[in-house]
Amino acid sequence: MLKRSIFSFLTLFICSLTYAQVAPQSNTTTNNNVRERSPRGNPEDTEVWEPIPNVVVPGEINFNDPPSDAIILFDKDNLDKWVSLRDESPAKWVVTGDYFTVNKATGDIKTKEEFTNYQLHIEFKIPEEIAHNGQSRGNSGVFLAATNGNAGGYELQVLDGYNNDNKTYVNGMVGSIYKESIPLVNPAKKPGEWNVYDVIWTAPSFNADGTVKTKARATVFLNGVLIQNNVEVQGETAYIGKHEYVAHGPAPIKLQSHGDPSIPVSYRNIWLRKL
Repeated sequence: MLKRSIFSFLTLFICSLTYAQVAPQSNTTTNNNVRERSPRGNPEDTEVWEPIPNVVVPGEINFNDPPSDAIILFDKDNLDKWVSLRDESPAKWVVTGDYFTVNKATGDIKTKEEFTNYQLHIEFKIPEEIAHNGQSRGNSGVFLAATNGNAGGYELQVLDGYNNDNKTYVNGMVGSIYKESIPLVNPAKKPGEWNVYDVIWTAPSFNADGTVKTKARATVFLNGVLIQNNVEVQGETAYIGKHEYVAHGPAPIKLQSHGDPSIPVSYRNIWLRKL
C-alpha cells in the first residue's frame, strides 16, 4: 500500500506541472583535471559553477514493483532489451543478478525499442570505493533520447554528488540536464547506496522541413525529490558549444560508458511507461 501511495503521489504531482521553472543554461566535460581543446571551441565556455544547489536528505522510497502497464527494460539476469551502440550487437555490460555494471571497454548501450513520450524509472549506484574528482568521479549518463546528432542526444547526468563534496560545474553535476539545467536541490545519496531517477520525458517535435516545432521537456525526481520541474531542453546536450536540435523521430534510451578513469557505475530496476 505504501509503494502504491508513493507512486500515485508522484504521478499526480507530475501531471500538475505545466510550466518550466528553471531557465536552461549551458555547461559539461570528460575529465575535471584534463581540459580538452577542440576546433569547435573551449568546453569551459559552457560550464556554470554557481549557484550550488542546497543539499536535501531524501526520505525512504521503494519502487521494487513496477506498475502493471510498465515495459521492463531490466529486472535481473540479462540485458536482452539492450544492444551495443557501436554495432547493435548484444550488450556486453556485466550483469550480476539484479543489477549490471558499465563495461567501459565496450562502449555505450541503448534500448532495442524506440520511444517518444514516457515515464522512466531507473536506479544507479556510484561505487563505495570511488576515487578521483569532478567529472572523473563516477561519471555516466542517461540519454533520454539517443540521436544521430553530434551530441548523441539529451543527457541526464549521472555522477557522484553526495553532500556537494565533489566539486564540479553545477550544470554538469548529478541531476543536471547536461550543460543546460541545474538541479533545484541535491538529494544524492552517498557512494555505495542506490539512487533513484524518475523521469517524465516529452520528446521534441519537428516540422516537415526539419525545424523545431516544439522543444523537449523533462521533469526529474531524484530519490523522490523534485530536481527538474518541466524544464524546456534547448537542444542536444553538447560538451562543447551551443546546444542545437537535429530532427529525429522515436529514439532509443542510451546509457553512457564514460571515458573517465573511475570505477564504473551500476544500474538496476529499469522500467518505462509510454505516455
